[in-house]
Amino acid sequence: MDPSTGPANHDLPGNDPTSATDEDSSLCPTVLDLTSFQLHDLESVELPPSLTELDLTANRLSTLDPRISQLSNLKKLSLRQNLFTDDGIQPLSTWHTISALEELVLRDNQLKKIPDVSIFKQLLVFDVSFNEISSLNELSNVSSTLKELYVSKNEVTKMEEIEHFPLLQILELGSNRLRVMENLQNLTSLQELWLGRNRIRAINLCGLKCIMKLSLQSNRLTSTTGLEECVALEELYLSHNGIAKMEGLSTLVNLRLLDVAANKLTEINDITKLERLEDLWLNDNQITSLEGIEEAVACSREKLTTIYLERNPCAKSPNYISTLKQIFPNVEQIDSEVFA
Repeated sequence: MDPSTGPANHDLPGNDPTSATDEDSSLCPTVLDLTSFQLHDLESVELPPSLTELDLTANRLSTLDPRISQLSNLKKLSLRQNLFTDDGIQPLSTWHTISALEELVLRDNQLKKIPDVSIFKQLLVFDVSFNEISSLNELSNVSSTLKELYVSKNEVTKMEEIEHFPLLQILELGSNRLRVMENLQNLTSLQELWLGRNRIRAINLCGLKCIMKLSLQSNRLTSTTGLEECVALEELYLSHNGIAKMEGLSTLVNLRLLDVAANKLTEINDITKLERLEDLWLNDNQITSLEGIEEAVACSREKLTTIYLERNPCAKSPNYISTLKQIFPNVEQIDSEVFA
C-alpha cells in the first residue's frame, strides 16, 4: 500500500467488522482517536453521532468534513498537526449543532489569524499554538468561560484582548515577539503564565497575586523585581536572561522551585527566608565561591533536594560536592549527580 494515499479501509476505526462486542458501549462509541493515520479526508471513516471526543491529530487534512457539524454531543475536537489554513477552518464558525464544544485544538497548522469561535459559548480549552498568527485580534469573541488558552510559537507582538477571561487558569504565550507584559489585571483566576522566549525586559504582573507558575525564560530581563506580591508562586523560571542580582524574592514564601540559571549572577541573594524551596537552579552563572551559601539559603537547608551550580567558578572548588552535601543534609541531586 502506498502510504501517501492513507490507510486502507480495514485499518480505520468503525470499518472492522470484528471490532463490535456485546457491550452497549461498542454500539454507541463516545471517543474516536484517528491520530497519525495520514488521512487526507474522512470519507472512509464512520462518525457515530454518539461521539463526545474526536481526535484527528497528525493527519493531512485541509478541509473539514461537514459530518462533524452534526455531532451534537461533541465536547472535544482536536485538529492538531494538519494542513488547515484560515479558509479551511472557517466553516467551524457556523456549526451551531456542536456549539457545546468545550475543547478545541488547532495547534500546529497554517493559521494566520485567530479563527472565529464565537458560537462556542462553553469553551474551556482553546489551543492555536504553532501557527503563523501575528495578532490576538478576535480573542475578544472567544467565550469568557475559557480556562486554558495556548498561543505559543506564533508571531504575536502584543498582549491584547485577554481582559475578559476572569476564569482563565493557564495562559501560554511563549515563543512570540512580545516586549511588554500587559492587560493581565482582570485575569484574577490565573495560576500559570508561560512567556518564555519573547523579548520582555521587565516583570509586570499588573497586580495579580494568584499565579503559581511563572516562566520568563529566554527573555531580556535584567532584574527580578516585580514579583514581590506574588506570594502564591510555587515555580519560577527565569533562566537565560541578563539578571545580575537576585532581588524582590524574599516574599515568595511558597516557592518550591527557583530557576535563575544562565544569567549574570555573582552571588546568591534574597532567598534566605524561603522555607519551602526544594529545587534551586543556579548553573551557568558567575558565582565565584561556596562561601556564604549556607547563610544564603538558611531556611531551606533541610528542605532542599536539588541544586545546580555547575559551570560556575565555584564548581571548581576543592571538595565541591562534599561541601554541598554537608550544607544540604537531604540533598538528592547536585548538578547531574544523583544520590541514592
